Amino acid sequence: MPATPAWPPASTPRLFIDQPLAPDAAPAIDGPAAHYLLGVMRLKAGDPVLLFDNRSGEWLAVVADAAKRSLTLRIERQTRPLERVPDLWLCFAPVKKARLDWIVEKATELGVARLQPVITERTIVERVKSERIEAQIVEACEQCGRTALPELAPPVKLPQLLKGWPATRALLFADEAGGVPVADVAAPAPAAILTGPEGGFTDRERDMLLAHAAVRRIALGPRILRAETAALAAVSLWMAQHGDWAGG
Repeated sequence: MPATPAWPPASTPRLFIDQPLAPDAAPAIDGPAAHYLLGVMRLKAGDPVLLFDNRSGEWLAVVADAAKRSLTLRIERQTRPLERVPDLWLCFAPVKKARLDWIVEKATELGVARLQPVITERTIVERVKSERIEAQIVEACEQCGRTALPELAPPVKLPQLLKGWPATRALLFADEAGGVPVADVAAPAPAAILTGPEGGFTDRERDMLLAHAAVRRIALGPRILRAETAALAAVSLWMAQHGDWAGG
């Protein structure tokens, strides 16, 4: 007897939709999302789509009606509740376009709860295009299966970041000049990681950071890492020690 095909199939497209989803919802899709589903994925009536709304988790829907440039979906059932990711913030100095995209994409995949751009004295890229970063976040969540988008905070200068820092949240300062190995630092959630720009932190910034009560200075191995490598290496090490990776 042939096996029953898996439903929905692994090839089912997955889409973020910024409207509340519920069993009686009938979301309408147009614009670029509709072009992707209709023109790229070639969906037709009855085909499945996985949706998530950053509010209620993930839902299985099917195409109820497909027009030339839009389609209407019918919600069938909830497939997963809204996830709770580890309470880890990534505070990073913005870098050049392609590398910034990489930081945002991979940090989202790794499970950070909040992305915080930080303007330092040596930051080259001071204008952060929030719409571009938000699009990168959505695409990464669609790809990796997240049901909750990480929060994107507005850029802030380093002194202001430290001035308003919550006392209960450890700030792991990835210092290229050296520090304690991450594995030796007990800093479970709530926590944050701070990485610098291409040129590193200035002596004045380093003194400011080391004088702050929440800051813990960490090292990321014996080699000098690029800014984007340092950010993702630190997040990976923290997730392996304190995050949600142990569940497989």
